[in-house]
Amino acid sequence: MLDSAITSFFSDRKEAWLKKNTKISMDEAEIGELKVECEKLFSLSEWLPSAAKRAGQISMSTHPCTFSHPSARKNKNGYVTSIILEKKFVSDGFLKTGSVEVETDALGNAAALDVYKFLTLVLTDGQQILSHIQQNSEVAEKLLTIDAVSYEELKAGFIAMVGTNDENITSSKIKQIYFPVESDYHQLSILTNSGLIYKLRARIDEIRFSEDAKELRVLKRNNEYSEKSFSEIYGLTTIGYGGTKPQNISVLNNGNGGKTHLLNSLPPQVEKRLINFPKTNFFTESFRYRDCRDIFQALHKIFKTDYSNINIRDGRDYRLQELMGRIIDKMWSIRSAEKDQYYPESSQLQKHQKIWLCSEYTKEREESDQWLDQLCKEVTRWMVQTYEKIMGKQAIKLGEEERLKFFEVVVANKEGLR
Repeated sequence: MLDSAITSFFSDRKEAWLKKNTKISMDEAEIGELKVECEKLFSLSEWLPSAAKRAGQISMSTHPCTFSHPSARKNKNGYVTSIILEKKFVSDGFLKTGSVEVETDALGNAAALDVYKFLTLVLTDGQQILSHIQQNSEVAEKLLTIDAVSYEELKAGFIAMVGTNDENITSSKIKQIYFPVESDYHQLSILTNSGLIYKLRARIDEIRFSEDAKELRVLKRNNEYSEKSFSEIYGLTTIGYGGTKPQNISVLNNGNGGKTHLLNSLPPQVEKRLINFPKTNFFTESFRYRDCRDIFQALHKIFKTDYSNINIRDGRDYRLQELMGRIIDKMWSIRSAEKDQYYPESSQLQKHQKIWLCSEYTKEREESDQWLDQLCKEVTRWMVQTYEKIMGKQAIKLGEEERLKFFEVVVANKEGLR
């Protein structure tokens, strides 16, 4: 009795053959004769010898050369050697050949694809027909024992699908590189693991188009709650092999319509930071001259005035207070960036600036004034130095009175700096 997988294989082919050859004009007698012919054509005694002869027209391969170029299979030296990588499955976390269980592909004459499908049928014992034939199992002997042709002849024909010559043949149409080995080079032909790329497509399609994913997307559109989640994959590109004739590339390629997916492999886009948490000093790294140049230029005009009255003094105090406002605004911006940009182990900020800017010192910031007194003196020094730096040779030499006024304004904003 034949295995159910074999029975189903021949039933499908009989049905397809009858559908193709049955014509509307046929009467019942002609249809009956056609069915008898179909049964004979797909009987083991008829089909197996024909299939064994055609098996050599297809070569099984884990890395088909036709993925590099559709015409790479044959050249003046003969057929390119079919590569069948036999490696024990190891799940080591890397996406590579040997770490993913994939189906073995095949390439060759598309008219012999039915032979490939027959030999790769998985029987009820979990093994393929081809494996049984290679092992000379009892199942293989029963299946291939017919009157018309000997078992050995049928076996030799089917084994030709996985047979390779001793000579290694490549093609100029396959991408090749010279790989350095010690003081010499070794030429490598770069091949594609077709099973891996179509396993990737299957997994991506499962994520995108599974029934669960479809249902969850509907719930999301309707703003309905679900304990389950689903994933989206963006930036996919679809690539085609073989154009309108995917069967010329390989069996797996034909079964997938010649289309597979490429994941986005562009380098990450680094977001440009508008705020930079200081590593050594707030005033040299985070609060730049450009942030306050206009204020110091306005102060310079006031300092150049050769007389003093209430309006001049109010203008000076207004500009100094404006400067403190910008420092405090920048302080809050820096504090907001601290979570993502502050690294305690590498920070070279002085202790009083750490207390001022970092959340881990919040308690000390609120309970102590020592750091704040030190910061006020630093802000005053920075004001004087920055004015002189921005105005250069035009700067007015500031005396102790001006320094004390700067310090007075800074101290008046102590609570704002806390």
